[in-house]
Amino acid sequence: MIDHIDEIREDFPILKREMNGYPVDYLDNSATTLKPKAMIDEVVRYYTYLGANAHRGDYEMSAQVDYAYEGARKTTAEFINAARKEEIVFTSGTTESLNLLAMMITNQLLHEGDVVLSTETEHASSILPWQQAGYDKKVSVNFIPLTKEGRLTIDNFKKALEDNPTTKVVAVAQVSNVLGYTAPIKEMAKIAHEKGILLVVDGAQSVAHMPIDVQDLDCDFFCFSGHKMCGPTGIGVLYGKFELLEKLHPMIFGGESNARFYKYEALVLKRTPYKYESGTMPIEGALGMAAAMRYLKKIGLENIHEYELELKQHFLERYEKELKDKVTIYNAENGCGIITFNVFDHGKLIFPQDMASFLSSKGIAVRSGQHCAKLMGDLIKAPGTVRASIYFYNTMEDIDRLVDALKEASFENTLDIFF
Repeated sequence: MIDHIDEIREDFPILKREMNGYPVDYLDNSATTLKPKAMIDEVVRYYTYLGANAHRGDYEMSAQVDYAYEGARKTTAEFINAARKEEIVFTSGTTESLNLLAMMITNQLLHEGDVVLSTETEHASSILPWQQAGYDKKVSVNFIPLTKEGRLTIDNFKKALEDNPTTKVVAVAQVSNVLGYTAPIKEMAKIAHEKGILLVVDGAQSVAHMPIDVQDLDCDFFCFSGHKMCGPTGIGVLYGKFELLEKLHPMIFGGESNARFYKYEALVLKRTPYKYESGTMPIEGALGMAAAMRYLKKIGLENIHEYELELKQHFLERYEKELKDKVTIYNAENGCGIITFNVFDHGKLIFPQDMASFLSSKGIAVRSGQHCAKLMGDLIKAPGTVRASIYFYNTMEDIDRLVDALKEASFENTLDIFF
């Protein structure tokens, strides 16, 4: 339970600004989250008082950066309960993490005729890397059937495995970025491992909203971004079980990843995870993300999840009384703070981007379109949607402003903002 929301909001400087003459009502948290002062201060501290590179210098200031950087790795491992900090590889974000895995696993472990299973609700970053990496090797990406609501169930997962006996990898999001349904990752991992199948999890939409324990989930890989959990942009994590990271060979080479190389192609890589971290890493990003993790742990992930559901329930209660005739919600029962909907005027769809622009004119920030999940349209029978995504610094007043604006929406007043 979060009972000091006013104090929390004071931690986020950007909430003091206005948008189109209104106090900002930020409901686009699935795209990126706002940043608390504790995280901002940590990034500024690095640039102000440290500044040196990591793992490069033999002087005190560089040693201080080494200590802070590896401390961020340890904080990250603890945040997701990795077995050891060496299972944490820093990347630029979820997209790079998933691309690296797709390239390494496809090139090094898969063969012609093998199958990667995914779903039609995945973000492009969880489908396209496997499709592109598998094209030349004739490794197919096939899809697990979903329920009519868009849920991934264990029964459908088992059926997909029966239909695709050469499956070697399953790549799915723990929480869908459009519909917000949670996949049964732990149960899927058990079934997959009984068949020798690797499980790769896109955790971008879950890690900031619920406690994550990768050892309990028993997934093989878990990827996420700092900016979706109150951290900086340009930093992310590729978690992998140590024995798998040891087995795989990196795809990117340069300074830091090698212990030694010679004139005639001989290469000695550094130990895991450093063999995956060529070049200068986003040091300030790692430190900032670790500060964000400490901030979230102080509030409590369980408390964050519970509070998001309270805000979502408030929206649904007002929706039932005031919006049901003009708004279609696609995921009312998803159990998280993602609300995906469309608005209609006299039975005709108001184009989602026009709807988002109208809400912006009221100081309300939401996402519209296909949300980087372009296979979703056929599933929900809509060309796009509006997505309001809640986080722990939102308030009941934010939800009320959204509902009141939706009540006003019509073709006429959505067009008025353009003319």
